[in-house]
Formats: sequence, structure tokens, C-alpha cells
Amino acid sequence: MFEKILIANRGEIALRILRACREMGIKTVAVYSQADADAKYVKLSDEAVCIGPAASNLSYLNVPAIISAAEVTDAQAIHPGYGFLSENADFAERVEKSGFTFIGPRADTIRLMGDKVSAKVAMKKAGVPCVPGSDGALSDDPSQIREIARKIGYPVIVKAAGGGGGRGMRVVHTEAAIINSVAMTKAEAGAAFGNPTVYMEKYLETPRHVEVQVLSDQHGNAIHLWDRDCSLQRRNQKVVEEAPAPGIPQRLREKMGQRCADACKKIGYRGAGTFEFLYENEEFFFIEMNTRLQVEHTVTEMITGLDLVQEQIKIAFGEKLKIKQRNVQSNGHAIECRINAEDPYTFMPSPGTISRFHLPGGPGVRIDTHAYGGYKVPPNYDSMIGKLICYGSSRGQAIARMQIALSEILIEGINTNIPLHRDLMNDLGFKEGGVNIHYLENKLAKKL
Repeated sequence: MFEKILIANRGEIALRILRACREMGIKTVAVYSQADADAKYVKLSDEAVCIGPAASNLSYLNVPAIISAAEVTDAQAIHPGYGFLSENADFAERVEKSGFTFIGPRADTIRLMGDKVSAKVAMKKAGVPCVPGSDGALSDDPSQIREIARKIGYPVIVKAAGGGGGRGMRVVHTEAAIINSVAMTKAEAGAAFGNPTVYMEKYLETPRHVEVQVLSDQHGNAIHLWDRDCSLQRRNQKVVEEAPAPGIPQRLREKMGQRCADACKKIGYRGAGTFEFLYENEEFFFIEMNTRLQVEHTVTEMITGLDLVQEQIKIAFGEKLKIKQRNVQSNGHAIECRINAEDPYTFMPSPGTISRFHLPGGPGVRIDTHAYGGYKVPPNYDSMIGKLICYGSSRGQAIARMQIALSEILIEGINTNIPLHRDLMNDLGFKEGGVNIHYLENKLAKKL
């Protein structure tokens, strides 16, 4: 097994990876920006290297600095976590060429699945159902664009092939708007992602966001770890996640999970990954694959009893998956609330010093956070400061435990979205299960 791993990330995920490594007897190297010098994971790691000032492009996105940190500390592998460089194929390639192991998929796989057009083509070949669409990149021919849109049927959605995180997409309801919308999306995609390629899909009106977690090794073995529902979103950013997704027929759940595992074998996938789908009228439609660990991997861990970070590390080291599909059981229910340093309803970021910090406890309660009393939340990064996860033998028990945990948690000195989560856990629509991706936006619009 690896003797030392460098963690190329920050925040709660850096601490999560560090803990997985410590349990496996692997030494860790934390890299940090000047803004994160007092972070908990920096103090707990075996070694720590400052890689630059607060700005991400000068620190956590600074590839030469990260590679140099691995070299001077004699690390053998680099774990990218999520966000930052985790789905950057050039970074993965640079890591491997520098003599280190990238704990994630191969660079060519990241490129294949990172381009939404090539990803859809690959998934269709692998038998994974996709949203009806343009079957490739859109040309510059207006008549051809109009014809494709008519064939799909309005409303349609124009998406950037290199987009992600809810950016680079535009919904079009009429033929009069289609040409201008395609041109605008191309321009935005070129500026934001360095890739002006766009494609078109049918816009589903009230879908849910359901995803399937997979693990796949380099020896041709792949399994699925069931599904998650991530439909409570704001501006395409997830707020609450749960596993398993409520209300999906078991036969369909098993069928889609197996199709995703089979697709991993066909594309030669290595590591942990997530197939994201829109789910409507008992049909799954593939939208993209995340070639990294997800923020919400915790709820899958709670219902399966598996440690996804440790499995990532084992796979990267070259080990065969020891887990067979028949042994992956989905037991009980888990819910995750993302705790963000922001106004609960306007979502304005709220950096600053945490003056009081009290965490909940009790059966089935898990906290993943790097924050503490006196911690200064920097203004330079994503506003998430932790995740509150509650597990129960049933969905009802998981919700009840989350309600109790949210009533106990205390974070003062900054604004957080905890009041929103308390509201959501008491929401009748959420309690019934199966809300669509527009539910939270509509709820907030009524409140504001």
C-alpha cells in the first residue's frame, strides 16, 4: 500500500481523506494556502506545505506548486478530493508523468466523460439511456439547428459540452429564440470553459435528479452502490441529498445500477464515479458522469457500510475490488444537509469568525466539518463549512433524527443556512418524498 499520500484540496474533504489514510496507516501531506494556515487538517497531517496565497489560481489550482510539494515530501500518490483539480485531465496526466499515482480515473477517461457530447455517445454505446437530443455537437447552420429542435420538440435545453456545476446551459421554449440562444451559449461556453461546443437536449419539465454511485478497478471489475436523490437544488447547486432515492421501483433501481456498472467496464473506468440522471415518469435519462468523489458520498457510505475514500485508494494502488455486487446491501436511509456560511434565503456568502460552535450527537448522527469555535471562514472559497448526515432504519427515522440534530447545532458569529434546512425537514412535500428539481426554487420564490 502507499506509504504517503498528498491531499490536493482543502476544507472538510481534506480532513475526510486524512482520516481515511490514518485508519489505513498511510502518512499524509496537506497542502494549504496562506488563508488556510490554521485549518484543522493542516495541524493533523503528518506534513504540511504552503503552496501559495489565498487566491485559488495561485494555490489550490497551482499545478507546479502541488507537484513540487509531492516531490519534496516524497509522497507516492495525490488525492484530488472534489472540485479544484479533481476532474482536470491535464492535472491527472501531469501527476502520472511526474512519477506519482493519481487517485482517480485515467486522464483519457476524464476527458471522455468531461466532454458532455462524447460522454453521451459513449453511454449510448454502453446501453445507458440518454435524454433525446442532437446526438452530437450543434453546427453553425441555422436551418439544421431549427430542424433538430423541431425533431426533439420544444422546450429544449442548449448545453455547453465542457460545462458543469449548473453553468453553460440555456432553456429555449420557442423557435424564434433558438438561433440566438445557441449563439449566446456558444460564446459563454468559449469564454468560461475554453470550449465553444454546445449540444441540444429535450428539456424535461419536472424531473428529479437521481444519481448512481459506482466503483470500478483496472482489472475489469465494477459494482454499483445504489442511488441517491439530489433534487433539492438552488441554481443547479445541491442543498440536500439522500440515499436511497425514495419511491423508485426496486426492479428499475437494480436495472439502472447494473447498467452503470457495465458501462464502467466498457469504457475501462478506474476508481469511484457517479452517473447523474434526470428521472421522470419512471424513466432514467443520463446527463453526465462525475469522475471523482462526490460531496454527497457520505449518504452512500451510511447505507452500504463502505468507505469510498479507502476504496478509491485501494483501486489506485492497483488492488482488485474485493466487494461483490451481491454483497452490496442498501440498508436503511441517510440524509445529508450541506452547511454553508451564507444567508439562509438570499444565499449571500458570510465569511468571518465563528464565535460559538456546538455540534449535535446521538444515534445515527455524523458530522463532516473542518470548522471549529474561533475558526475564520475565508472569503476566497466555496461557502460550505461542513455536512450534517443522519441515518435511520427508515426514511422517517432519518428525517426525525435530522430534525433533532438541526435543533441542537449552534454556529454563531456568521450566518449559515441552518434555518433553511430546519424549514426543509419540516416541509410536507419533502417528507412525502420525490420532489422535483424545481421544488426548492419555487418554495424560495414564494417565501421571498
